[in-house]
Amino acid sequence: MKTRHLLVVLLLALAVVLSGCSLLPGKAKPPQQVTIAMGFIPNVQFTPMYVAIEKGYFAAEGLEIALDYGMETDLLQRVGANQLQFAIASGDQVILARANDLPVKYVFSWYRRFPVCVVSLAERGIAQPQDLVDKTVGIPVTQGASYIGWLAFLDEVGIAPERVNLQAIGYTQMASLVEKRVDAAVCYAMNEPVQLKESGYDTRIFYLDQYTKLPSNGLITNDATIKDHPDLVQKVVRAFGKGLRDTLDDPDAAFAITRKTIAEMDEPTAKLQRAVLQECLNFWRADKLGQSDPAAWQESVAFLKELGLLTADVAPESLYTNQFIR
Repeated sequence: MKTRHLLVVLLLALAVVLSGCSLLPGKAKPPQQVTIAMGFIPNVQFTPMYVAIEKGYFAAEGLEIALDYGMETDLLQRVGANQLQFAIASGDQVILARANDLPVKYVFSWYRRFPVCVVSLAERGIAQPQDLVDKTVGIPVTQGASYIGWLAFLDEVGIAPERVNLQAIGYTQMASLVEKRVDAAVCYAMNEPVQLKESGYDTRIFYLDQYTKLPSNGLITNDATIKDHPDLVQKVVRAFGKGLRDTLDDPDAAFAITRKTIAEMDEPTAKLQRAVLQECLNFWRADKLGQSDPAAWQESVAFLKELGLLTADVAPESLYTNQFIR
């Protein structure tokens, strides 16, 4: 009887030891590798992502994040083909991709305001949109979010595109304005306008979101990932959302993390980039972080269709989902 009792005790002890093996550090489940394509070079405008990584919000979800920097159009093709599961991209590009049978979907609305604007130096006397008629306006390229934003702006203020001399000038907007090669320029609202202000120039700015609604940058995935791995999408959205909230709540601490991430940033550059981040906050704030506005998607689809840029009909509700916003 004692032998039998001893055997039971030994078997129970062995079970405890074996079950405990899975808790040892060497046996811990490895984090899931996830790549997020960024659509641009390392930049202060990605601060919420850097914060979420640095503070361990992704790690707490069991994820290890790799950031892949590249051109937005290529990224959406890769996400649509499920070669990548996540990317940062603008809403207008999601609409165009979906019209070309790329099953991409917007799952977190990051920028609450479309960050395209038209900038001029005050001395040029462009006080209202109609003052742009017969003027020379520079734009980086005649495609992508800047170009669509420009066309939306013209449409809303009632200026025919041919009434303005639009020139592709590459990413030289600030130099082109200061050197008077153009009268105005289509810019990214938290870039050239901030640089001009920090350099002491008086400017006049027409912000696109004051005239029309267009969904801007957000977190994109594809239909397959939403269907097969909704838990993964929820984890990525939740972690990024925490990084965005922390950035809004304490931008100084968030910027310190960005400086660690972009190590080559010297002091003069840091002063300018801190100002850029401050302007970014004005485009990120929202009552409900991450939530898409159905009306903005409907308006955008109608506008792109009016421009003849859609190759097929697109249902606005197929472009986004709010199911992961808590």
